[in-house]
Amino acid sequence: MTLKLRPLADRVVVEPIEREETFAGGALVLPETAKEKPQQGEIIAVGPGRVDDDGKRIAMDVKLGDKVLFAKYAGTEIKIEDKKVLILKESDILAVVEE
Repeated sequence: MTLKLRPLADRVVVEPIEREETFAGGALVLPETAKEKPQQGEIIAVGPGRVDDDGKRIAMDVKLGDKVLFAKYAGTEIKIEDKKVLILKESDILAVVEE
């Protein structure tokens, strides 16, 4: 996806990673309303970091391409090019998934 979005300060844009929602045999598929929001995603854009009280920029702990876990109801969901993405503050990210 070509992203035409530049997050500000300590915000990141995350593309949620959808989990498989079919059960054994594939006979039952959960409707969209019954699914929990994904809590894992890949960072597709990173802001420059926040500025502290002294005017110094604090570097981000995450980077482009990191797979992260984020708080269940964190961020703002938007739609770009028919894909749903989330704009989160860095503090809403709980962990980076190491592979």
